[in-house]
Amino acid sequence: MRTIRVETSAATILLTEAPEPKVRDRQTGEIAKDAISGEALMTIGVVYIEDGESSLFKVTVPEGGVAEGLTLGAPVSLPGLVARPWESVFNGQQRHGIAFRAAAVTPAAFPAAMGASA
Repeated sequence: MRTIRVETSAATILLTEAPEPKVRDRQTGEIAKDAISGEALMTIGVVYIEDGESSLFKVTVPEGGVAEGLTLGAPVSLPGLVARPWESVFNGQQRHGIAFRAAAVTPAAFPAAMGASA
């Protein structure tokens, strides 16, 4: 399925949920792995703020891309952020959504206020 690059330069992204292993199978507890590298995958929760609007969503990141020093509520950077639409049938119900994936999650700085003077 096609992936769509997400431009984040004009957005503020805040960490709302600490990184935790992405579970592939809830019954067995199997951790999801990257299909190409085999690296374990993690999920984080973020709030994405741009143009006065905000959205909460989860982002999948390879375990090696999770930087040290992440703090809840603090701004983060998500290099290589992409969105991928998905759909499936579960228990006879059609489901669909958008999955977000980034190459890494790293601490960032709050953007400077527009028009602020020193």
